[in-house]
Amino acid sequence: MSQIKFYALGGLGDNGKNLYVLEINGKLVILDAGLQHPSGDLLGVDAIVPDIGYLVERQDDIVGIFLSHAHDKNIGALPMILSQIDTKVYGTSFTIEVARDFLADNNMNHYDFKFEAVKYNTIIKFDNFAVEYFQTTHSVPLSAGIVVYTEDGAIVYATDFTFDQNVTQYYKTDFRKIAKISDYGVLALLCESNGAGNVGHSNTNMNLKRIISTTLNEAVGRVIVGMYSTELWNIQLIIDEALKANKKISIIGRKAQRLVNIGERMGYIEIPQESLVNLKFIDNENKNEFNDVVYLVTGERHEPFFMLQRMAKGYDRLVNLIESDTVIFMCPPLIGTEKIAAKTYDVLCKLGSKMIKIDKNLLSRFHASSEDIKFMYSLLNPKYIIPINGEYRYQLAQYEIAKEYGYQDTEICLLDNGEVISFEKGVKDKFHDMVENGSLLVDGTYETDVNDKVIKERELLSQDGFVMIIANINATKRIILNKSEIVSRGFMFMKENEEMIKEMEIIYQLETKKQFAKPDIDWKEYKDNIRYQIQRYLYEKTKRKPIVIPVIIDTAKENTCEII
Repeated sequence: MSQIKFYALGGLGDNGKNLYVLEINGKLVILDAGLQHPSGDLLGVDAIVPDIGYLVERQDDIVGIFLSHAHDKNIGALPMILSQIDTKVYGTSFTIEVARDFLADNNMNHYDFKFEAVKYNTIIKFDNFAVEYFQTTHSVPLSAGIVVYTEDGAIVYATDFTFDQNVTQYYKTDFRKIAKISDYGVLALLCESNGAGNVGHSNTNMNLKRIISTTLNEAVGRVIVGMYSTELWNIQLIIDEALKANKKISIIGRKAQRLVNIGERMGYIEIPQESLVNLKFIDNENKNEFNDVVYLVTGERHEPFFMLQRMAKGYDRLVNLIESDTVIFMCPPLIGTEKIAAKTYDVLCKLGSKMIKIDKNLLSRFHASSEDIKFMYSLLNPKYIIPINGEYRYQLAQYEIAKEYGYQDTEICLLDNGEVISFEKGVKDKFHDMVENGSLLVDGTYETDVNDKVIKERELLSQDGFVMIIANINATKRIILNKSEIVSRGFMFMKENEEMIKEMEIIYQLETKKQFAKPDIDWKEYKDNIRYQIQRYLYEKTKRKPIVIPVIIDTAKENTCEII
């Protein structure tokens, strides 16, 4: 019999940041290693990744990282993890190739790390358990479910799947394999929850092709399509319909270009090279106004909307929208992008371009809806259900689905990140432990973490601006050499606030004289007092709290004081 534990360091109550751990007799199987895209209030933050401190402490017990598919939410934390943990990374050929490219994009040599591309139905054996991949349907080719065979039954990891049958071979679900897994006996199903709030099945709507085809054939001017860069199935759909309409393709968006290049090179995406158009920068002679080209404007979250706004305002270097253009939105707003989407629609309306917003109900849902989840239950007949991959309301929605299907409360495990559930001899233990968990904010590189204080300062800068006081003193002779220079950005107009500037100068001089009266100048206290007194004065006058930065230069020394 096996001692089995399951816990998540990310992905429970999160929109992304998927990282799940199966612990089998002390050995750790990591399922996915993803990031979460930040909301607009996290100023300057590029990504949110799981805190892996617990895994670093136990890295000798890790047998590998098993990736399900090539989305940032599932592979985006790899640069951080592989820089701290030496382990092998498994995945299907397309997923591994995208993961390698992701490392290269983060200035990491992928040849320094251990990757293994696995085929479906290949058994990867370890001491007393084994791992196998099976094909699932998602928006990228070669997406996979992962099954871990233990002595007490199989544990199935089914994240981001549908049962849509209107797909090509690289996207099809392997129903035979799922049935075989059921024959082995399934102890627990780790089932995605992102689409649990949707009623029915997630299927391709054939009306979408007709809308796209009609638009491409009837358009008088250019056709520009806004879409998300990771939804390769939709990108392939536009490519296919453009070719049928005798049009060429131009892909705008670095990430989509890289994914399409990888897919095309490996044979998973079909696009004739002669049909691809590389745009040149706009100048007096070149306007890139080709009516026989479909322009794919791609990006993550807010990026397609931002790029289309820039094009509509004439700021873009590749495409400037004009009144005769037709813009198709195949990127329904995500949570947190509603405002920028509405602004984009408004800008295009003012320009006069024809705008077609594809109803999200017409677009393929790439997450299992309620009936898909039930169908997975019926195929696998798991003993326990563990809702994963989704914000808590979606996990709760799956809980209700499982109850409706016939599972009891004791057979459904609603967990939070870090919460440990144990199985002893195939039976769930009612007592839960906790492991260390949390989130790291990535700004630029995966080597540094942005803390809450930095984010708060960025919020203040964006709201109330800053005030800088630059002054020269001779600390040895205890002399103020000149009047301070006060600079404001985003807080006040200097010429209209001379009285406040004079008062800030008085505060600076008073605090300086207090320090001069001491035997030794305490530089930290000196600058902290200036900052505090000026902030207090400004709040009394304006009810605003700009960041105050004192820069005190001691001319008696070659070096200057540190800017705080």
